[in-house]
Amino acid sequence: MLDLKYIRNNLDEVVAKLAIKGFAFDRDVFEQLDAARKHADMTSQDLQAQRKLASKKIGSLVASGKSVDEAKAEVASILELIDEQLSTATQDARDAQGKLEAMLLATPNIPSNQVPAGTSEDDNQEVYRWGEPRNFDFKPKDHVDLGEALQQLSQEQGAKIAGSRFTVLQSSLARLHRALTQFMLDTHTEQHGYQEVYVPYIVNATSLQGTGQLPKFEEDLFKLQAEHDFYLTPTAEVPVTNLVRDEILSGEQVEDGLKFACHTPCFRSEAGASGRDTRGMIRQHQFEKVELVQIVRPSDSQTALETLTGHAEAILRTLELPYRKVLLCGGDLGFSAQKTYDLEVWLPGQSAYREISSCSNFGDYQARRLQARWRNPESGKPELVHTLNGSGLAVGRTLVAILENYQQENGSITVPKALVSYMNGLEVIKG
Repeated sequence: MLDLKYIRNNLDEVVAKLAIKGFAFDRDVFEQLDAARKHADMTSQDLQAQRKLASKKIGSLVASGKSVDEAKAEVASILELIDEQLSTATQDARDAQGKLEAMLLATPNIPSNQVPAGTSEDDNQEVYRWGEPRNFDFKPKDHVDLGEALQQLSQEQGAKIAGSRFTVLQSSLARLHRALTQFMLDTHTEQHGYQEVYVPYIVNATSLQGTGQLPKFEEDLFKLQAEHDFYLTPTAEVPVTNLVRDEILSGEQVEDGLKFACHTPCFRSEAGASGRDTRGMIRQHQFEKVELVQIVRPSDSQTALETLTGHAEAILRTLELPYRKVLLCGGDLGFSAQKTYDLEVWLPGQSAYREISSCSNFGDYQARRLQARWRNPESGKPELVHTLNGSGLAVGRTLVAILENYQQENGSITVPKALVSYMNGLEVIKG
C-alpha cells in the first residue's frame, strides 16, 4: 500500500505516475476523504479537551455557591452532551479512515522512474537475448503433439479428472517434471545462497491482502468453502513473503538480505484469461513453480532485482534454452510491482518467446501492508523493508520449453545434460 503522507504531499506526482500504469487515481475523492478524516480527528481532539475542562468545573461551580450535588448534575449533563458529540465524531473518523484505507488497498504501486511508458506487452522493452533458437531441418511440433505422441501427456485425462486447464503427465515426462523441480532447488540453494522453505499451500485472507492479491484480484483465486477465509495459494510469493509479516528484523538479518527458495503448487482460476492458451500447459489452473523471494534493505533493492533475475536466468542458461529479458512497461506492470523483468523462453512450436519467469521489485508497497520492518542501526528505529520475488522457474513452462527445443524428428526428446543425473542417467525420452 502507498504511504498516506507521501500521497498527500506529492499528489500531482502520484496521479501522474499511476496514470503510467493505466490507473486513474481519483484525487477529488482522496482529498474529500482525507479532509473528512482530518476534520473528524480535530473535532474529536477538541471535544476530548472540552471534556477534561468540564470535569474540572465542579470545584468552580461549588465556589460560586452551588451545592456539590447541583454542581455534579450540571457537569454530568455537559459531559453527556460532549460524549454524544464525541461518539459521533469518533465514528465519523473511523468511517473516513476505513474508506481511505479501502481506497489505498485498491490503489496499485507507483512504477519506478525506470519503467517505460506503454499500454500493453507490445510496449515492453527488450533488454537482450541469450542463445540462438535452433534451426530445425524438420517442422517442429508443439509440446502437446509431442507429449501425446509419447503417450506421456494428456489433457483429455486431466479434463476427465478435474476439467479444462488440467494436464496429466506420466512416465518419463512426470519424472522430468520432478527432476526440473529438484534441479532448480539445488541450484538456488547450493549456488545462489537461498534458504529452502516449505510452507502451507492454503493461505488466509490476511496473507493475500499483505502481498496485494486481495481485495482486487479475488476472482483469480480459488476460495475454499470453510469456516474461515481460506484460499489455495496462487503463488509461493504469498506464504513466503508473509514469513516476515509483523516482524521487526535486525540489521544483521537484512545486511545481506533474506533469500528464500520455495517449491509449491500454484492454483489460479484464470478468470481474467478466458479463452487464452487453452491448449497445453502454458496457462493451467494448477501448476508448479520454484519461487525466489528476497527481503532487503531499501538501499539494496534495485541491485537485488538484477541479482534475483540473474539467478532465474542461470537456470535457463544451464538448460541451454534461448530466452530474452524484457523490461515491462507501465501498462503491463503488475498491481503491486514497482519494476519487473520478464524472462521469455523461445518455443519453436509457437515460433514465439513466451514468459517463463517474472521478477519484480515491490519497494515498500507489500511491506507496508505486511508491517514488515527492520531496525536501522543508524537511527535505532524500525523502518519498512523492501520485498522482491521471481519465478526461478515455472516448472511446467520449463518442461514445455525442453520438449519443444530438444525434440528430434522421430518424436523423441533429448534430455538436457544438466538433468541427466536427475533422470537416473536417462538421456533420451522415447514413447
